[in-house]
Amino acid sequence: MYESDVKVRRLRGKIRVTVWNEFLHEKQDLEIANIYPEGMHGAIASYLRGRPGFEVRTATMDEPEHGLTNKVLSETDVLTWWGHMRHEEVSDAVVERVYNRIVYDGMGLIVLHSAHFSRIFKRLMGTHCNLKWREVGERERLWVVSEGHPIAEGIGDYFEIEHAEMYGEPFGIPSPDELVFISWFKGGEVFRSGCCFYRGKGKIFYFSPGHESYPIYSDTNVLRVIENATRWAAPVERSRSVLGNVKPIEELP
Repeated sequence: MYESDVKVRRLRGKIRVTVWNEFLHEKQDLEIANIYPEGMHGAIASYLRGRPGFEVRTATMDEPEHGLTNKVLSETDVLTWWGHMRHEEVSDAVVERVYNRIVYDGMGLIVLHSAHFSRIFKRLMGTHCNLKWREVGERERLWVVSEGHPIAEGIGDYFEIEHAEMYGEPFGIPSPDELVFISWFKGGEVFRSGCCFYRGKGKIFYFSPGHESYPIYSDTNVLRVIENATRWAAPVERSRSVLGNVKPIEELP
């Protein structure tokens, strides 16, 4: 994050959020469209707009440059990402642009549900990010395992989602820097469902609930977690680090 960008954010006093969505399921499936008439991005954005301290915009896959132009990203403090069917269609240029904005400028990234397979998440993790899955609409119970973490603020010991897609271990990610939630599913599996990572100046939170066939983004606990994670992932206000060849701070012999 550049110094001028820091000053603008401090003056505005708001966290600038871009809610990104592949936006394909809602166009192709009437049942999903009925659950999310404004798209999953619309549901998340609507909630955040109703909370204090956010300035929210949306972007989708089929917009020019996937809606993630240099200008949009320079005006984004935290990016949320939902994708499923079109991961490989995200351009190299956009992946590199988002990666650099996170690692060098400190933009936060909230990775939702099937975006564990997104190109940007795999780039940041450096692993295959694969997992077990099953879609039968079973109950998911999410346990807080880091009760002092700001992402768990306002959440009890656990909360439940009545109908969810099962994601199960092993989950092919590096060990999280911080683990906030572990899920149990009625079928017996467990999953690291709320994981924090630090990459360069950027903070990343992976949160697994959010299958498109269920109204998960109307669940108050799920939305509260996304809100908390967005606040946590906002950039630290400091100038961009100087990298490459530098002069010594003190005189050398």
